[in-house]
Amino acid sequence: MEYKMTIAGLERNLPLCKITDDLYIAGFIMFNDVEITEACARELLKLAPDFDVLLTAETKGIPLTYEMAKQSGKPYIVARKGAKLYMQDVIMVQVKSITTSHVQMLCLGGDERDQLAGKKILIVDDVISTGESVAALEQLVDTVGGELVGKFAVLAEGEAADRKDITFLEYLPLFNSDGTPQ
Repeated sequence: MEYKMTIAGLERNLPLCKITDDLYIAGFIMFNDVEITEACARELLKLAPDFDVLLTAETKGIPLTYEMAKQSGKPYIVARKGAKLYMQDVIMVQVKSITTSHVQMLCLGGDERDQLAGKKILIVDDVISTGESVAALEQLVDTVGGELVGKFAVLAEGEAADRKDITFLEYLPLFNSDGTPQ
């Protein structure tokens, strides 16, 4: 089963993926799709307030954030899913995403903290569903003393579309087991 939608002016067929017997989600994968990544970055930047740094989690949002950095000329930081040997003075927060089967950590090292401190930060993700990843990134922004100026995503899934604190390009419904939107 697939869900056909238009995103940033481009048509895509998204595969439906089973979460539970009664709940399916559409898989939006930006990896390997340069055309959609460039178009979404361009459209999100048109909506963006003034910012100094882009911040994303080590997820499928990385290509989007990279492209937004490239188009805007601003730097980006990736919060890693675990502390790396090269990281010093690590800051960690927990995150539980709908597409991951276990609790994960998001980490920043001292170098990243220094690059974010006192800066206007725009959080970027590919899809916001439960908002857990964005909440973890917000915690990191608060911890490093950055100023959060926006939370941006290509798609808002399900009830996330009702949130007033995020900016997104398109609504993505949740699906029943027969492929119809809920």
